Amino acid sequence: MTRRRERASFSRMSAGKFAIFAMFAASLCGAALAQGTQPDGNPPQDLGNPQPQSSKDDAATAMVGAWEFSNADRDKTCHFTFRAEAASNGRRLDIDKNCPNLFPSTKNIAAWAIDNYGDLHLLDAQGEAVIDLTQVEGGMYDGFSPEEGRYILQTAAAAPVRTTTDMAGDWAIARGAGKTICTLTLANSPAGPGAAADALTLKLKPGCDPFVMRFNPTGWRMQEGELMLLSARGQSWQFEENDSNTWQRVPESSDPILLVRQ
Repeated sequence: MTRRRERASFSRMSAGKFAIFAMFAASLCGAALAQGTQPDGNPPQDLGNPQPQSSKDDAATAMVGAWEFSNADRDKTCHFTFRAEAASNGRRLDIDKNCPNLFPSTKNIAAWAIDNYGDLHLLDAQGEAVIDLTQVEGGMYDGFSPEEGRYILQTAAAAPVRTTTDMAGDWAIARGAGKTICTLTLANSPAGPGAAADALTLKLKPGCDPFVMRFNPTGWRMQEGELMLLSARGQSWQFEENDSNTWQRVPESSDPILLVRQ
């Protein structure tokens, strides 16, 4: 065989071997894809399942309204109001003034946003996430921080409602920086003559400040989640829960009035 024929024969053999190798490599790739792995044997990167835009919009619409923010034990609670209007790279979020006292991380929160995966982010004025929350069921989210522990966010309608049995006992009325100006007892029994209709028994203890005595509460009741002190003249003081042992008079003022369990 001449050298020219030898070279041609070798070229045909090399081309045949390359074709066989290419077919073998293609079959390996196909098997890897069928088994959910990459050709190098590693699983493909999990990119998650982003929500379609319609689902994201529905989730954002469902957030608008009043929500309760608490710790896992629910002995610290405050209230958020999620709004639809735009603010700070998200949507506007109103937070109760007492929230930063209970959860310092909420001090700079100004907005909220839901991402493509359904997670809720509470944002500062620069659009940076301060708290990240994941939906655990309809109307409830949770999250965690090493400094403050577990967070629970649930719609105000879903939050447990305090009963008159929960609230019965001794309480102090405190003003401003927490100075006690009166102590009283809330009893879970109908108030006597002279009290407001449907009122429960309230007893003032001696030494109450004139500020309280001018109002002169003679009964109390729970109404739509608020605690109300009632006077015989038909006036009322309304209190909203800060935590299980502290309620604050609403609407808020520069000189807050608190009810503190004794």
